[in-house]
Order: sequence, then structure tokens, then C-alpha cells
Amino acid sequence: MGSKDPGSDYSRRVFLGLTAAGAAGVAAGCSAETAPSGTPASSHASTHQAASHRPVSENALPGDPNWEIRHLGAPMAIVGYAGQASVRPGEPITLYVSTTARSFKVSAFRMGWYNGDRARLLWKSEPVKGHQQRASSMIAPTNTVQAVWGPSLTVPTDGWPAGSYLLRLDAETGAQRYVPVTVRSTSTAGKVVIKNGTATWQAYNTWGGYDLYNGPGGIADYSNRSLAVSLDRPYDANGAYMFLYHERKTIELAERMGLPLAYVTSMEIDAEPHLLDGASALITPGHDEYWSPAERAHVTAARNAGMNIAFLGANTMFRRTRIDSSRLGAQRLVICYKTSYLQDPMYGKDNALVTSDWREPPDPDPESSLTGTLYESNPTDADYIVASPDAWMFAGTGVRKGTRFIGLVGIEYDRVNPVYPVQRPIEVLSHSPLQCRGVNSYSDSAYYTHQGGAGVLNTGTMRWVACCNGLRLFGLTKRTSEFTRKVTSNVLHAFADGPAAAKYPARDNLDQMDEWPGDPIAAQHNLWPPTVL
Repeated sequence: MGSKDPGSDYSRRVFLGLTAAGAAGVAAGCSAETAPSGTPASSHASTHQAASHRPVSENALPGDPNWEIRHLGAPMAIVGYAGQASVRPGEPITLYVSTTARSFKVSAFRMGWYNGDRARLLWKSEPVKGHQQRASSMIAPTNTVQAVWGPSLTVPTDGWPAGSYLLRLDAETGAQRYVPVTVRSTSTAGKVVIKNGTATWQAYNTWGGYDLYNGPGGIADYSNRSLAVSLDRPYDANGAYMFLYHERKTIELAERMGLPLAYVTSMEIDAEPHLLDGASALITPGHDEYWSPAERAHVTAARNAGMNIAFLGANTMFRRTRIDSSRLGAQRLVICYKTSYLQDPMYGKDNALVTSDWREPPDPDPESSLTGTLYESNPTDADYIVASPDAWMFAGTGVRKGTRFIGLVGIEYDRVNPVYPVQRPIEVLSHSPLQCRGVNSYSDSAYYTHQGGAGVLNTGTMRWVACCNGLRLFGLTKRTSEFTRKVTSNVLHAFADGPAAAKYPARDNLDQMDEWPGDPIAAQHNLWPPTVL
């Protein structure tokens, strides 16, 4: 969330909450441990491979349409978390589960296309004895919730391809929850890299009553929020809401296209300076707000070397974090003091690591130098207005200047803001008038090309991926879904071919757009009428 005003988080939660209807159910857990084993699923997929005697593409394998959760059950019926946010193929996953049921099973689904089934079942456990684990505990003074639980079972990943996985917990009572895990790629060279936004998922995780926005008093309890959040706890709601809403549809589309893909999380990009060496493109999800200095530096270096980037959301890289270890290992603690940055232990010692917003003191470094656009505010609900219909990524969409897509801009939005660092040439693709907090402003999609050869797209709205997902709230329609899917397909196809700047140069139109330099929301300065495209 991009505003310093704690009350703004309320509006955002209300809008996002609408999309979670039927999927919510805050989980909590209690005490004890078990250690049974699991067995491979009787997979028709492996039989198909053996019988074919030739390589079969992953998404040509049989899928399983029954991967979705049908019944959440009571909040404490079953919840769990993984001891590893990601593993390499063949590395085991440790699961920590608390349930009121006598037993439960675990099913591992890889998310993709699979001829429309959207997931493949790779493994299923035998029944595991269930126990309620101990209540959550708190680490002071950062109000960090952790679930100090015993391990319940180990999940083998032998033979699993890299990808985004959902481990579904099924209690014998019928209650279900997800545990998201990434099987990360050993190399990204020559591939389109799909990023799972683990740090941002955790920032909004209210399990145990705290996240980086609120304490147990909810929206009015900003002062008691967490200053650091741990991966050593379950996710709230269905266990994978942020992944399903902001990421899954892009993965489905990329896998359906048959692109060479790699999978990583924000944690690996932070930890491994050369992880993105040789990658053709990085695709960041619909909500990718929390970035560490190391992650930003590594992505910037890859862009400078020609790696294309598609930011398929808004509010990207707004918060500066530090990643630290927890009791279970490295890269499991997300630290972000935000407006309380004077309390950050790094303040006055290494201000470049102080976890304020990227554009704020004590070491301001606005995100627009990488993202192209700048997060402006929330909440808004507005139509998307095409400004550059001849831009290459709009090919095949039939749009004209001024073509309107109802409700595509929201709940947060970006704008090209020339008072901050802006890469040139930059092409403003859409320029959508909106109202936010009583002020008239704009949301922009934009594309720039870098001297290192990269092309960089930012959609400038948080609803982009959700619309691809078929969301029908806010006036979104099938026509709008078809538009976002086609544009995303064009971008994925072009970016998969390597550095895009030469073949797809940005046609700079920034001067003609008369973008206002500054923050109109803070200044209470209306940018329209009139609206001129």
C-alpha cells in the first residue's frame, strides 16, 4: 500500500476484500507434533510419459480439475505452513500443520495450463495423524508473530519440474487450506522468469492478528502493527489468496503459450546476485510492493544487461525492506518499519538499508528509475483509456485512441511523474482520468526502452492480472479480459525473444502528454478537466 495515511489501508482492504468473498477465513492454530510419511500419487501423468517414449511438454500432461478448495471449514479446522518458501527440484519440503481433525492428507498441485485443468497433481500423502499445535507466539519489540510448531511431515519433490505449487491440506472433516511453495529453477538463462511475490504475500498476511499494516485492533491499530513479519506461520484466508488473485492467471497464460519459463521468489532474487544472469525477461505479479535493496540492485543489473521486465500491476517496489533469518533458516523474515523508520536499528548506521518507502528519507531512491511509472495513491475505480493505439503491445486488440475499458484502473494506480527519475525514451500507452481522495488525476500504462537493450512495461493498475483471471466486479467484462490477455500475450511473446529495445523501441511521447511533475493528491491539485489524449 502506497500511502503514509494508515486510514488509506482501510479503503484498500475493503476493495480487495470484495474479491476475496467466499475465499476468506482467517486461520489460527494450537499445539503438538506428528511425523508420518507421504506416498506418491498414482499419477496418470507419469504413465503418459512412460508410454510416449518421447519428450512430452509439461502442459500436454493430464491435469486435475479438482485442485480448488471447496470447503474452508472453521478458522482453526486446518492450517499449515512450509519450512521452505522455495526448494530446488528434489529437495524436500517440511510441512507444519495444525488441525482439529484426527487426520489429514496433503496433495501437491503444480499450477499451469494442462488443457484447461490449470493444475497437475504430482503427489499425494497417505493419511497423516492430526493434532492441534500450540498457539502463536510474539517476538518483541517488532510484534512478529510466529508459529513455533513441530514438523508434521516431509514432502519429497523428486521429479517435480520447476513451478508454482499449491499444497492442499485436506482434513478428514472436509476442511481445506493451501500452502504455497515454489520449486525454483536452477538456471534462468534464456528464460522468461516468473516471480512469486513472497515478501508482499507476507506483508499482508494477518494470521495471528498482525501484519505490516495493522495490529489486533484492525484498521484502527496501525501503531501496534508488526515491524517485521515471519514466514514461520500460516497464511490467512484460504492460504494462497495473494497468489491466486495476483499471479496465477499470468502463469496459466505463460504456460499455455509454451514459453521457456523459470520460477523464482523475491527471496532468491534478494539472496543471489547472479540468479537473473542471461534471463530474457522478468515478469512481476499484480501486487509486488515490497523490495529489498539487494533485490532491486540485482534486477536493475539484469535490466542493464538486456533483461526485459513486465510489471503487471501497480504500487510495485514502493516499500523498502530487509530480509533476515528466522528460527527455521535464512530468508524468512521481512522487515519494514515504514513510517516508523526512525526506530529502524539501521537508521544512522547504514541509511541505504533503512526500511522507509523507497522515495522517502533518509536515503530516497524513487522506484521510477526502474519501474518507469510512480505509484500515486488509492483507492480509485476508473476506466482505462488508450492513448497510443499503435503501440506494438496493442496489436490485435482493435483499440483506437480513446478506447475505454470500464473499471480496469484500480484499486491502486501509477502515473508517469517527470519530477522523479524517468527513463527515456518512454511511451505513455494509456492515460486514464480518475478521481482519488477527492482529487482528479490519471493512471498511466507506460513502456520504456533502456540503452542496455531491455524493454520495460508497467501496466499502472493493480487490476490487470485479476481482470485476466475473469474478475467481473467493478464493471470488468469479458471484452476487457480479452484485451488484457492479448496485450499480456504480446508482451510475453516479444520479451521471450530477448532484449526488446531494438525490435520494439519505445516511441517517446512524454512531452506531448503534459504529465504533471509532482504529487497531485498531496497537493490537492486537480489535473483535469480538460482531458486531452
